[in-house]
Amino acid sequence: MIQLYDRDTLFEEVAFVAYHFGWSHNEVLELPHWERHKWCEEISAINDRMNDGEAPSRNEPNQGSILDDSEGTVLSNSLEDL
Repeated sequence: MIQLYDRDTLFEEVAFVAYHFGWSHNEVLELPHWERHKWCEEISAINDRMNDGEAPSRNEPNQGSILDDSEGTVLSNSLEDL
């Protein structure tokens, strides 16, 4: 069974991961949705910690979002809020 995802969310996830990791469009699209979603959360968590002046930690739960405001600041919403 093929599961479809919201097109806008897919575009946001691909752009977010590609921008932060420098991966190509095709590389990001080849990831399963759950993995692409997880990378978005991890990148957001790192951005949140860096914006707060903290060093990134692999042991902290992530609370970030792929969304940003007009100034490029990462907001602290989760992808589930989309």
